Amino acid sequence: MKGIDVSEHNGFINWQAVADAGYEFAIVRCTYGQSGEDERFVENVNGAHAAGLRVGAYHYSYALGIEDACREALHCKHVIDTAGVLLDLPVFFDMEDADRYKADHDFAFDAEEITDICREFINNINLKCGVYASLSWLIDYIDWRSLGCPVWNAQWGDEDDFEGMIWQYTDKEYIPGASAGEHFDANIMYE
Repeated sequence: MKGIDVSEHNGFINWQAVADAGYEFAIVRCTYGQSGEDERFVENVNGAHAAGLRVGAYHYSYALGIEDACREALHCKHVIDTAGVLLDLPVFFDMEDADRYKADHDFAFDAEEITDICREFINNINLKCGVYASLSWLIDYIDWRSLGCPVWNAQWGDEDDFEGMIWQYTDKEYIPGASAGEHFDANIMYE
């Protein structure tokens, strides 16, 4: 099943064009950190559903310890509950450091601690939850097998070594008519 993942950074999305191009699901950013909310979360969930797509969500983490992860989980759950939207797919916890926040705050990048942070988020959100990470993070930092949850693996290129529920294979997917020249992260879900 083909899908895309989006955030407010994608701008307005023509969800019918996404569906017409054969995409069947979307993972929509809902929150980040302990208080951030994606401005287009509700709009994107409702638009994707209206076009017939299945929808999940993701939370981008700034957690530096398990206490932060617990607060982030409660914040994410609150935003989803308050939005009143239906999620057909899990909420994914993105623990990576794409913007170097963790590195700039002297985070140890210890595999056991990172796995514990993921576990804390998963155990406190009280929704079906999984983890999102690049293959290198899944190999080096997250003991995802011990978490017993769905995995969304960002591995651009070859899928030969892929393991997980969802494979993010590119950030350069063009969908005609879906947005103003914007490219999307594209995924395949295996069920």
